[in-house]
Amino acid sequence: MDLLRFITAGSVDDGKSTLIGRLLYDSKSILTDQMEALEKQSKNKEEGAIDLALLTDGLRAEREQGITIDVAYKYFSTPKRKFIIADAPGHTQYTRNMVTGASNAQLMIILVDARNGIVEQTRRHSIIASLLNMPHVIVAINKMDLVEFSQDVYNNIVIEYASFARSLGLKNVQYLPISALNGDNIVDVSLNTSWYDGPSLLQILETTSITSDINLTHARMFVQYVIRPQNEELHDYRGYAGKIISGTYRIGDEIIILPAGISSRLTRIERNQQDVEEAIAGQSVILHLADDIDISRGDVLVKKDHPPLLGQELEVLLCWMDTKPLRAGNRYLLQHNSRRVKSVVKEIEFRLDVNSLEKQAGVEKADLNDIVRAKIKTASPLAYDLYKDLRANGGLILIDETSNVTVGACMIQE
Repeated sequence: MDLLRFITAGSVDDGKSTLIGRLLYDSKSILTDQMEALEKQSKNKEEGAIDLALLTDGLRAEREQGITIDVAYKYFSTPKRKFIIADAPGHTQYTRNMVTGASNAQLMIILVDARNGIVEQTRRHSIIASLLNMPHVIVAINKMDLVEFSQDVYNNIVIEYASFARSLGLKNVQYLPISALNGDNIVDVSLNTSWYDGPSLLQILETTSITSDINLTHARMFVQYVIRPQNEELHDYRGYAGKIISGTYRIGDEIIILPAGISSRLTRIERNQQDVEEAIAGQSVILHLADDIDISRGDVLVKKDHPPLLGQELEVLLCWMDTKPLRAGNRYLLQHNSRRVKSVVKEIEFRLDVNSLEKQAGVEKADLNDIVRAKIKTASPLAYDLYKDLRANGGLILIDETSNVTVGACMIQE
């Protein structure tokens, strides 16, 4: 059974946490003890209603303020698919949390309040979806019950958003009218929207094709661990363990080890303690090569037919995530998959206004939640791809050398 990772986005009080709660509740994914606790904690229990948002608003501060602060992850499954949901904050000051949650998602649900239409945060989160090259987007027009399930209201929002989505280059966008509070079109198609002839939200989530999102041509596997047993019987055993982030490997493939650039041939593939003929993206494996080569953690094994880019100077789109500003000349540890190198930010080229996409040149620093274009130089070469071509090998993070805190999330650009 395959796994879909998706994230909810939208403005404050658009109903993101309620939507997830309704999805879990109506799909029978809540355990009995969770249900009992939910009933006790619900703010509306005097009215007999359950506050479904409490399923994801786990922090005390979130419950007190009635907002989502951090990204909350929930897991559930149906007979057709497994899901990991990221409930992202709607507030502007939590843009970094939004970027973090969306970076690993295959699909984004953008909620729009039917009464308010497209607002600033709708545009902001849509732009982030575009920057992150989100494969699938669902625009869920929520609170339709508060506009009497008006088809005109729905159509006007769809027309306005579709025009905006085209300008951003968003692809695979679907629309549906919902009421998260009452469950209309969440799990089952609602009679209240008889004019809507599409599937429910859960039906879309269950049937969205994600196999086409997996790159099976550009083979990339970063070495996480070199296995060399101290056992006399296995004295000649040398395996390279890691997760294949893209592509396909078969026994006999011609392999290049980067960044060294040394060539070899793939002689054996182990998966789940069994020898296999081939392995594909998403699988954790041990690869064996024909030659004894000095390979260590962070090196990447690629096939000759589609090599990555190799270099020490990167152009990146960077979301700054620290309270201390980013300035040109600052030094950080750079983590690219399992490879970690020292780096310096050479230049901040411009700040991107995530409301208008305006490029603001001449900025000297990046503050918390700013998104900027920057040049980074690394102490040793990286084998990378552009983010738009291969998300799995085009993203990286910056780490503060003294505190070991992640301070920046980057997407490699042309």
